Amino acid sequence: MLTDALTLRRSIYALGQDMPISDEKLIKTVEQCMEHCPTAFNAQSSRVAILLAAKHTQFWKLVADALKKVTPSEKQAAALQRVADFAAAHGTILLFEDADTLEKMQKQFALYAAAMDNWLQQGNAILSYMIWQCLAEQKVGASLQHYGNLVESDVIEQFHLPKSWRLVAQMPFGGIMAPPAEKEMMPLSERLKVLW
Repeated sequence: MLTDALTLRRSIYALGQDMPISDEKLIKTVEQCMEHCPTAFNAQSSRVAILLAAKHTQFWKLVADALKKVTPSEKQAAALQRVADFAAAHGTILLFEDADTLEKMQKQFALYAAAMDNWLQQGNAILSYMIWQCLAEQKVGASLQHYGNLVESDVIEQFHLPKSWRLVAQMPFGGIMAPPAEKEMMPLSERLKVLW
């Protein structure tokens, strides 16, 4: 049952190179998620780059170099260790939104132009979740990270990606080296109201 499968998806930080599935299976999984992800007005504005091998390592070096410039010295060692842990993973999925698609949708549906960015971001979030959930079901660990504000322009330039792509999130993935820590849950009574 889907509700049972939902408990499999967790933020896994201890990631290794060994994968329970092939790279080809991983790519196919991402493709299927992209094809079946719902989007506002069928905009299909999400873009993805899958980084493997040297490209994966190159990305996390960009992040480490950027963090060295902005992280206070007393916090730098911890920040760089976290990035080194992500770099130890098998690969990284970069999630983008296409600014050209947003502009086109805002012109096409002018009545909703002010809300369109938010709606397209929701589609990107759904895609992120779909990929993450599908990886979890295949026993691939992953987490969702947000370093785009530090490295977006370098990523676009060094990986020769379209200039209209805006980096939303990064998903390092790999073999699960250790289970996630216990997760504290707020009482649902504080988060859910059922109105009759």
